[in-house]
This record gives sequence, C-alpha cells and structure tokens, in this order.
Amino acid sequence: MKALGLDWDEGPDIGGPYGPYTQSERFDIYPKYVQELLDKGYAYECFCTPEELEAEKQQAAENKKPYVYTKKCENLTEEEKAKLRSEGRKPAIRFNIAKAQKAFHDSSMLYFDDLVKGQLHMNTDLLGDFVIMKSNGSPTYNFAVVIDDMLMNITHVIRGEDHISNTFKQILIFEALGAEVPKFGHLGMILAPDRSKLSKRHGATAVSEFVEKGYLTEALINFVALLGWSPSDGQEIKSVNEIANDFRINEISSSNSIFEYDKLNWMNSHYIKMLDIEDLKTRLKPYLTKYNLSELTDAQYTRMVEVTKEPLTLLSDITDAVPYFFGTDVDIEAKAQTEVLDTEIAQDVLNEFLKQAESWEFSEENLHEKLEAFRAQYKEKGIKPKVTMWAIRAAVTGRTCGADMTAILAILGKDKTLYRIKKAIK
Repeated sequence: MKALGLDWDEGPDIGGPYGPYTQSERFDIYPKYVQELLDKGYAYECFCTPEELEAEKQQAAENKKPYVYTKKCENLTEEEKAKLRSEGRKPAIRFNIAKAQKAFHDSSMLYFDDLVKGQLHMNTDLLGDFVIMKSNGSPTYNFAVVIDDMLMNITHVIRGEDHISNTFKQILIFEALGAEVPKFGHLGMILAPDRSKLSKRHGATAVSEFVEKGYLTEALINFVALLGWSPSDGQEIKSVNEIANDFRINEISSSNSIFEYDKLNWMNSHYIKMLDIEDLKTRLKPYLTKYNLSELTDAQYTRMVEVTKEPLTLLSDITDAVPYFFGTDVDIEAKAQTEVLDTEIAQDVLNEFLKQAESWEFSEENLHEKLEAFRAQYKEKGIKPKVTMWAIRAAVTGRTCGADMTAILAILGKDKTLYRIKKAIK
C-alpha cells in the first residue's frame, strides 16, 4: 500500500482508538472471550493429542468420508479432565458448532448475504468443531479476527473468495458472543493468463517489484481496479478519486479475473505519456544511474526525454533506449554494421555527410533544414531518404531505429557526431 501511495486512517504505524493493531500485542485480550464461550457452553476443552487426531483422520479416509472432529472431548467430566491434566496434557479449546447453530438458526444450514456473490450457504454439520485456542494459549486465525473485528467496530470485511469457508465459522462466533455480524464481501481471485494461481513464475507479483520494474503506481491502481469491475461510463483511464467516486461493490464480478500483462503494459505506457515532462525526468533518473547525466545540460536532458518517451512501456525501458547519448564512442549493433554500415551506399553517404556537416550549425532548426536538403540530394540519385538516414543513424547511434535524428544530432553536438561518423567510415 505504501508502494502504491495509498493511505490508511489507522494502524500499527499510525495508531488510532482501537489499538494495539499488531495481533501479537493483543494476546492478553483473547482469553477473556474464550472463557465467555466456555461459560456459555459454546466451547469446550479438547485434550486430544496430535496422534489421536491423525488416527481419526485416517479412519475417515479409510471410510471415504470427509474428516469431521468426533467431539470425543465434548462431554468429559471434571474428573476425566483432571486425570488428563495430571498426565501433563494441556487442552486446546474447540468451538461447539452444533450448539451455536441450534441456538441461532432453525436448521444445520447457515446462510449469509455476500456483498459480491449474493446469498451463500453451508451445512455446518460438515465443518466440525474447530480449535479457537491452541494448547499453548495462542488464538487461531478464525477466532482472533472475530475478536479484533468486534472490538474495532469493523462493519465490512472485504477479502478473497478463498476465505468463504472461514466466514461461516466466524459468523457463528460473532453470534455466540452476542456481537453484530459485519457485512462480508468475497472477491474473485486474480489468476495468471493460463488461469493458474498468480505466482513468481508469471513475473513480478509483489507491488514493490512492479514499482521497481518501472510501472507507475497510478497505472497499477487503475489496472487492478478494473480486475472484475467496470466504470459506469466505460472510460478505463481513471484517477484514484474518480474510481472511488464511481465504485459500487455490488457491481464487482463474482468470477475470477485474469491478470493480463499486455493490458497493464498498455495502461502504463499511456500513463507515462500523460506525465508532465519535469515529473517524468525525475522518475526516470533511478533508471539512468549507469550513465553520467552531468554530460548533458538540463535542456539536453529534457530534450532527450522528450524524444525517447514515446515507445516507453516501463520507466526502466529508458535504460536501453538512450546509451548513445552518453560517452564519446558508441557500440554498433551487429545488424547496423552488416546491413547498413558495410554497404557502399552507406559509406558514400557518410563521407559526403562528413564533408558537408563540418560547416553546419548543430541547432535542431538548422539541422532539420540541412538534413532535408541532404536527403533530397541522394533521392535524386535514386536512393530513398530512409536509406540515407539509416547510414547516419547507424554510425551515430549504433542502431537502425530510435529517436528523431535531428534531435539526437543536436543533443550530441557537432564534435561527437563527426567523431562517430569518422569512426564508421572504412
């Protein structure tokens, strides 16, 4: 959330009226509510060992039935409990599903209205009495989150659909404690293009990794907001505030969403183009550390960014887009060498360019005029203008394509340009 520039109202690093916000600092809170459930008869002590529970699971597997705890500890007498304690056993605390269900519902079916998926239900007989407090005194997830949500006055819980099965357990705990049940909304999962679970093999998965790669936080937020949701006006490019104002949770699709890198890349490219040039210059600097920016004046750096930003998909793309703007020499790509510079036409163009450019003023306005005349000269000889420019580009940048040549030559200046032209002439 920090990487995306999203703020929150309260939490571990901010504070607030419902702290502490770190669960490990709240362990002294939970026993009180465990005792309340015990006193009401909605929980009981379980002395079963891991080995005994494993045997139960194996028995269920052999009978080809889903495993549900057998409730063997539900009706232990105080004498039996004392004996088990004398053996050194420490009890876990289990929630009594059947008792809570019977107290608050007419049948074993539990229903709730999900904000995203509509009405959902489950036969609670299939849940089994689950542990709410481990034998070492630590609360389990399903119990701790209920207590936290209850004490923090949480009204809405929005999370992934993989939590739906937990919701039925949590609703029963809320009811057993006499607390108001929050509204729950379960979102579809975000899947990889092959519809498998999104993982590192599909590329960056942590938000911070996307940011490091050069995705803009604005683009990431916009893209993720559209996974399973559509703006009312059909306009996909929206600011955070516009998304917030247009958002209605009941309009979220209940289906899983596909993380399409092509769409994210398109959106990121669009956001890069929308950036103010000064802002873009600042954001690009972390990706230009391998170059000596002091070689360029601020005006030259500004112009370099202006002429190279168009094809940028990621901010990090700038690293490979601009090496020829720095240093005296330039690395010639194999294709530029063999397909362009090694040809007779290119060599002729370079020799002629060297003669004429010696007297040119290297401002963009003048270079535009001079290069137009230079191309026209070769066009009269039957050589296409792009072939003429390929020769100059290959010699000066080491590449066969790139930014506007007039701007490149103006930024490099006469001395660097002619030095590279001479080196390319055989």
